[in-house]
Amino acid sequence: MPAAPSAVRARGLVKRYGDFVAVDGIDLEVPAGGCFGVLGPNGAGKTTAMRMITCTSPVSEGTLEVLGRDVRGDRRALKRRLGVVPQGDTLDVDLSVRENLTTFAAYHDVDRATAARRADELLDFVALAERDDAKVEELSGGMQRRLLIARALMNDPELVVLDEPTTGLDPQARHHVWQRLRSLKRRGVTLLLTTHYMEEAAQLCDRLVIMDRGRVVAEGAPAVLVHAHTAPRVVELQGAEDAATDVRALLDGLADDVEEVGDRVVVYTDDAPAVVARLRDARLPHATLVERDASLEDVFLRLTGHSLIEGTQ
Repeated sequence: MPAAPSAVRARGLVKRYGDFVAVDGIDLEVPAGGCFGVLGPNGAGKTTAMRMITCTSPVSEGTLEVLGRDVRGDRRALKRRLGVVPQGDTLDVDLSVRENLTTFAAYHDVDRATAARRADELLDFVALAERDDAKVEELSGGMQRRLLIARALMNDPELVVLDEPTTGLDPQARHHVWQRLRSLKRRGVTLLLTTHYMEEAAQLCDRLVIMDRGRVVAEGAPAVLVHAHTAPRVVELQGAEDAATDVRALLDGLADDVEEVGDRVVVYTDDAPAVVARLRDARLPHATLVERDASLEDVFLRLTGHSLIEGTQ
């Protein structure tokens, strides 16, 4: 029996806006089932890539298949098989919570009885059943994001694309959204997620690509990427601007690498206790000394030379 097609397969995918190349020849292979992530800072090309995958922006060059179909074909038929949670808020403020779901279902030719049943199920799933008659503006930001997820599921999609689904949410609301997404994974729904939050990628993604300036710079499972590209432990000198040269000289033989990021000096090492001891003995000027495990943020920093978090250089 032939293998099932990937949910998304892109080869040499390019998107141009005039002379500006937003997506620069990327390859993607998103398996069916589980959660595949696209991690990168704002401006990396993540949203542009998702717009091509969801058939809302044409491909400039390369090939792109979604659910086994070329996106240059019947885009309307393909869109019916997708669920999309956009980065911005696109809920209808003139409709109630329930009406946002049932009206959306009508656009996908879902009959009224089925739409009513799905709305009941999905409002319960996203913990909004008691707010079904409320107006959108009465909901918190986290509730609105959960309603967007419910809306994206009304047409019973085979692939759900989520573009920065928790941007702007407080930590508690973000964790509530993560709970719902993990539940979808357990149900076998295929999720394609873009994010610039390293913890979100680590929490949800079985596999991911890291994008920067329109290109894919690494791919793999989160833990595998951390193991492959960084030492296991990190020591940070915070409030130690322009100290990287002194730290490198001091830690010769102990540090795998030393990076300067704004007013932080980041040390990658296999022997964090020895690094901490030597730094403390040297009494270099700094505000705080932090020891932690390596993360996807460190992978991004080592591969690109700049921080994943926008505004931190």
